[in-house]
Amino acid sequence: MEIRRKYPVGIQTFSEIIKCGYVYVDKTDLVWQLAHYAKFVFMSRPRRFGKSLLSSTLASYFRGEREWFEGLKIMSMETEWTKYPVLHFDLSGAKHLPTDMVKKELERLIRPYEKIYGRDPQEASPGMRFAGLIQRAYEQTGKQVAVIIDEYDAPLLDVLHDDDRLHDMREVMQEFYQRLKMLDPCIRFCFITGITKFSQLSIFSTINNLANVTMDPVFSAICGITEEELTTTLKEDIELLAEANEMTYEQMHEKLKLKYDGYRFTEKPDEVYNPFSLVKAFLFQKVTNYWFDSGTPTFLIRQMQHFHTDIMSLDRLEVPSAAFDQPTENMEDALPLLYQSGYLTIKGYDRETETYTLSIPNQEVRIGYVQGLLPAYTGLRSTDVQMGFATKFWRALKKGDINQAMLEMQAYLAGVPYVEGFKQKLQDVANAEGFYEYTMYLIFSMLNVYARTQVKCAGGRTDMVVWMPDAIYVFELKVGGTAQAALQQIDSKSYALPYQADGRKVVKVGVRMNAETRTVEDWVIQE
Repeated sequence: MEIRRKYPVGIQTFSEIIKCGYVYVDKTDLVWQLAHYAKFVFMSRPRRFGKSLLSSTLASYFRGEREWFEGLKIMSMETEWTKYPVLHFDLSGAKHLPTDMVKKELERLIRPYEKIYGRDPQEASPGMRFAGLIQRAYEQTGKQVAVIIDEYDAPLLDVLHDDDRLHDMREVMQEFYQRLKMLDPCIRFCFITGITKFSQLSIFSTINNLANVTMDPVFSAICGITEEELTTTLKEDIELLAEANEMTYEQMHEKLKLKYDGYRFTEKPDEVYNPFSLVKAFLFQKVTNYWFDSGTPTFLIRQMQHFHTDIMSLDRLEVPSAAFDQPTENMEDALPLLYQSGYLTIKGYDRETETYTLSIPNQEVRIGYVQGLLPAYTGLRSTDVQMGFATKFWRALKKGDINQAMLEMQAYLAGVPYVEGFKQKLQDVANAEGFYEYTMYLIFSMLNVYARTQVKCAGGRTDMVVWMPDAIYVFELKVGGTAQAALQQIDSKSYALPYQADGRKVVKVGVRMNAETRTVEDWVIQE
């Protein structure tokens, strides 16, 4: 395959991207604004969203490396190009490490700078060595120091609800950060970024002047690709991708939008694409689920199980900002972590009530998210669902043959060897009905079919509504009752009424589930 454009997959160093001629979307005007916004700045963004490239760009700017910025937007804004000493740390290497090894990792990051600015042997801890570095860099150069810390929260995510380990890890990180405010006269700029928002009191201690720009509209697009950037700077790349996949430009644009767009970080309706997935799609000439190459993070699954998160409620949540934009270690549910990690994003804002609507951003997140959750919540293996069953089920749905689709589901569920913990879920009717709602919801979601459970209407709550391009399916599930009784409930409570004006065919499906055989036993369909 001839590569006509160079894409920076796995490259997070700004100077290398420019020097080697990789495709680059110019964000340097926003970088300049960020550099002059406040002295201490914090920003959180989901993983694989360009935080490391942003950190590297800031480092190049403060080093005064003007040669890498020629021809970019920042050249009309910056006139001095002062060279500052820069201390740039990436804490991603401290993931999954015990406390003593995190200390060693911090020392490893500090050591190269000590070769430049020296070390006082009396500086015994990572925090003392860090503070000494800043002081000496300032004294030796006569210039204030730029401090850039990427993935600051990497050591903390795995210990969120292990109180003893979290306490110990917090003390290590607090000792590292706590002198930053004390060294204010020596610092020109301090930028800290990561996935999550830990409270300033517990991690940053005395840095009570930290400006959090995570939800600032000015910087909504500093990480991520906007619609305008996609259709101008990356227009040629869409054309190449469309050509490789025998599609029109318009078809490919729409496919990319459904797959990778939809992230929104402020109350303003400014959405961005996932840059990591876009670049990989352009390089490999294939639109697929790249964000989940390494799977759903285990820390996220653990938090969702810890808080007994109702995964079926996540398609549309209306909440105040305090519900999701809050310190991670003070969480009372998994919502802040789901938002900060990119599994939920802002989809709307009501100024009158000051409430936000959160939902899953796009197809890529929905499918990858479900693949990680399916085994954790149902005991089903996502590979088993995808191989064989999913294809048959999807084809039946596409043809509008709900009867055949239910036959496929019946056969599949009957052959699944459930583990003991999930058998216990089926011992009473309430648990069993909820279990099957989870299972069906996740299967539909994995197939990228839009489904919602417990949908409110005038007559009560519909167990499940499924939207297909040419039909809307209204499901009522019964364990211990009959399929006919389930269908009668749909009619008696007018569950299907809200969809009659949609224009699509409305299909009512009453389903009886058998807790003993653990599968669909019977169903009745009515159009």
